[in-house]
Amino acid sequence: MEIRLNKYIADAGVTSRRGADSLIEAGRVKVDGKRITELGFKVNDKSKVEVDGETLSITKSKTYLALYKPRGVLSTMFDPDGRPSLSELVDFRKERLFHVGRLDKESEGLILLTNDGDVTFRATHPSFGLEKTYLVNFEGELPKDAKAILTKGIELEDGIGRVIGYKELPNNWLELKIHEGRYHIIRRLMEAIGVEVLRLVRSQFGPILLGDLKEGRWRDLNDVEVANLYTALTIKPQDHK
Repeated sequence: MEIRLNKYIADAGVTSRRGADSLIEAGRVKVDGKRITELGFKVNDKSKVEVDGETLSITKSKTYLALYKPRGVLSTMFDPDGRPSLSELVDFRKERLFHVGRLDKESEGLILLTNDGDVTFRATHPSFGLEKTYLVNFEGELPKDAKAILTKGIELEDGIGRVIGYKELPNNWLELKIHEGRYHIIRRLMEAIGVEVLRLVRSQFGPILLGDLKEGRWRDLNDVEVANLYTALTIKPQDHK
């Protein structure tokens, strides 16, 4: 059976399908010794696929981890400058894992790690609109109509930014829900209403909750969580083996 080259690369746990397309376009992928730059290229189970000279093999078992990213850790599996990265928190896992989306360096909380390129592709694609929940500890005084302002939307330098859920909590905390994942979107919205973010914690990503996971620790998603993630991303389990 033939499959698209980008799906093969994703199933091998290298990157998402979008990331695989970038590798192909950059000329970093070879099939049976020939450099391939055609995005629609197809391979089969006898094809020898290489990325940067490393021969790939399809990952049979899928891994899904929930990780509490601490503040100060980069949302990358490797940093060439030696700064703290996610791989250091799961360094004894043998799978080739990559992160689903990002949290900025000074933010903390839930981030998913997986070797499932299809899940990463869908979970980070705007068309699926996975809801993300953040807890925001702030300094300053909220405008009386903060909820109305944030849910209606604020004009930022890269377009309108808004929240889809707003709840005030004790001790200068907010719970905010968003669909999008633009750069520093929560911090910029808070700045726009005149308050400073002291802590920013992601507590939920789609159907997956941070729960009582401790900072710097991780856990495997259970079967129900994986099923809920598949449902949210319209993945049929029978087509995802």
